[in-house]
Amino acid sequence: MTTSFDWSLPRGAIVKGKWKHGSYRVERLLGEGANGKVYLVESARNWYAMKIGADAVDLQSEVNVLQSIAQQRKGARSESYLIDVDDMRASNGKEYPFYIMRYIKGAVLSDYLLKEGTDWFPVVGCNLLGKLAELHSAGWVFGDVKIENVLVASYGRVELVDYGGVTAMGKSVRQFTEIYDRGYWNAGTRVADAQYDLFSFAVLCIQLYEGRRLAQLSAALLPQNRMPEELLKLVAVNPQLKSLSHWLRKALLGEFQHTREAVNSWRQWMNRPGNRRSSAPASRWIKGLFVASAAALATTIYWFLRTS
Repeated sequence: MTTSFDWSLPRGAIVKGKWKHGSYRVERLLGEGANGKVYLVESARNWYAMKIGADAVDLQSEVNVLQSIAQQRKGARSESYLIDVDDMRASNGKEYPFYIMRYIKGAVLSDYLLKEGTDWFPVVGCNLLGKLAELHSAGWVFGDVKIENVLVASYGRVELVDYGGVTAMGKSVRQFTEIYDRGYWNAGTRVADAQYDLFSFAVLCIQLYEGRRLAQLSAALLPQNRMPEELLKLVAVNPQLKSLSHWLRKALLGEFQHTREAVNSWRQWMNRPGNRRSSAPASRWIKGLFVASAAALATTIYWFLRTS
């Protein structure tokens, strides 16, 4: 994706916060988008990701999301994703807003599964749904769920990246990618709700296993002929997706009442013996499953105590 933010930081540059006086040394560019650039930075021998934007209002919306999630996590045993928020003065004399995030050392979802084996897909999918459930509980929709926005670390641990598309529930989705978009497939509106993210997640599953056919289908169909049923035809012909067809149908047709129901349904599918294939070492798979189970249990206990 091209960016309108054409100012860059060289390796070794020092970024100093105007208000909180934090100091960060730039190591390298991690990525860029329509509203800013993300750098790997070092401070006090710790590594972080720093996002710098050209528009303070635009970047503040992302900060609001991360702060909202941090508020929801209070009392839970979970490390904050947002570390610092400040402004900096650049060498060109302009001031730019930035925020500091935890650095996630992981691989893009498709690369992780290619390296570690598709046996990890059930665990990774469960952890990704857990991240979406956390966002939805805080009143937000991610909006731009796609392979490139999912990083996977050891044992299938998942982080969502690029919060530029996160939207308050009930508002119009701020940022999306067409092939993952519910509106593109005439399956609903672009109003942000939990079902919007679950639809995108289902397309992501299809993309992982039937990416070539999905692209061909998207190019061949006229806009008025794009329907969830066309996506389900791809599910029906793929052996890996076929066992998940019940879950994918409900997600594509918007039949899950809430994300917790979708997570529980996924876990029921994940725990079937036939989904534990031999291409990944069993002990690592089981450890990944334990991590997913522990995270889900901790979240359930936290929300029970919080609402009781």
